[in-house]
Amino acid sequence: MRLHRRSDLSAGEASLFDAALSRLAAMPADPDDRIRTFLSPQKPTYIGRAPGRLDVMGGIADYSGALVLEMPLDRATFAFVQRHPSMRCEIATRRDNAWQFFAIELTRLLSGDLRDPASLADRFAKGDPADAWAAYVVGVVQLCAERADVTALVRGGFRILIDSSVPEGKGVSSSAALEVAAMSAVAAALDVPVGASDIATACQWVENHIVGAPCGIMDQMTSACGRRDRLLRLRCQPAVADGFVSVPWGFRFFGIDSGVKHAVSGSAYGRVRTAAFMGYRIIAERAGLKASVDGHGRAHVDDARWRGYLANIPLADFARFESELPVEMMGSDFLATYGGTTDNATRVRPDERYAVRAATAHPVNEQDRVDRFARLLPDLSRADATRELGQLMLDSHASYSACGLGSPETDRLVEMVRDAGPERGLFGAKITGGGSGGTVAILGRADAETVVRDIAARYAAETGLSAELFLNSGPGAEETGVLLLDSHDA
Repeated sequence: MRLHRRSDLSAGEASLFDAALSRLAAMPADPDDRIRTFLSPQKPTYIGRAPGRLDVMGGIADYSGALVLEMPLDRATFAFVQRHPSMRCEIATRRDNAWQFFAIELTRLLSGDLRDPASLADRFAKGDPADAWAAYVVGVVQLCAERADVTALVRGGFRILIDSSVPEGKGVSSSAALEVAAMSAVAAALDVPVGASDIATACQWVENHIVGAPCGIMDQMTSACGRRDRLLRLRCQPAVADGFVSVPWGFRFFGIDSGVKHAVSGSAYGRVRTAAFMGYRIIAERAGLKASVDGHGRAHVDDARWRGYLANIPLADFARFESELPVEMMGSDFLATYGGTTDNATRVRPDERYAVRAATAHPVNEQDRVDRFARLLPDLSRADATRELGQLMLDSHASYSACGLGSPETDRLVEMVRDAGPERGLFGAKITGGGSGGTVAILGRADAETVVRDIAARYAAETGLSAELFLNSGPGAEETGVLLLDSHDA
């Protein structure tokens, strides 16, 4: 990740850090005396910046290897990192209008009882729920410190302050923004060379194995590698950036938050992901692919045909297997027959019932929808293209509901967009990310912002829920890099 000083930045680049620099300037006057002295104006400060994202198409198909189309937002998380003489990692963040603090001994993470990722994950899983946010930061600190030269570590630990405008629980990937910003700044402070895609992969690992959220890779890759006003084309096998799709002049993507809090760590998302991998395992068996299950209950499939990804199964092939997939299946019945799935982030629970067929069909059909969407997007001057793109978004939204990841509130927002229609400059909408609430993505004309604002206002009045708007794109972490402030810059 590129490291630069304040004097190196153009006016446009410098403006991206205005919010961060304002936060630094305000700290000495903060009402909380712990914050007033948390960072020292005499020490170098590394500032990482990473945005949230709007999931335009692809969503929950990412863990099944699909192509996804993602747009970074102008909302961003900043991580301020300073080295500190004590061998501690001290973190502060502002949440719910109050400062929260967390500290942990660095020696415990590197050579002590928390060195094993499972032990660190268990510490947060069994600890105070109010500290859960710190797992995202502590996990990336541990990874960076393990990669650092020993001479960098003897300088001590870290003080890390988090400041974010990416709202939590709204389906715009606040967790990925937090992870990517923190890892970018910590890696820079330790002089650990790491590229944007490597940061994304590492941050996904932290979320899967330390936080315990079975997310795919698209959120971290978009936050790290996304570009302003473009859709990142990401083929999640595991994470291959196929380039970017420019949004044609005169068109925009908008987001409206439903006011229903979403979490990838929620049980519904985990069940749907598990069910999709159960479906892949069943299809592989029906297709005669050789498989084995190791001592940890993890399946290994010899799959040169689809390379282990549901998204690689053509629609015609899937049609032959779909009727053989159970509509629902108890986890105990699946384990008795198949032993386990190929997924490293989830486990089949014997006492859970899984909607296997719908969860398996979604990524196969979504891959076809995203491919068509990407081909049509550059040709939005044709009226039939805008209609088809809008319908693809609506079909994706309906597929979420079939999987069990819809919500009445997001359904209502999509309905309001559909009612407005092309006559008012709106063509389609869909639930985003992990579903079960969160934000709805909308395709419309650039001049339709007033219509989007009107829908949000009417929705809020009708439901009594908040309806936050996401209207603009911003750069990814790779575009902005890490800003180094020396004492004379502060």
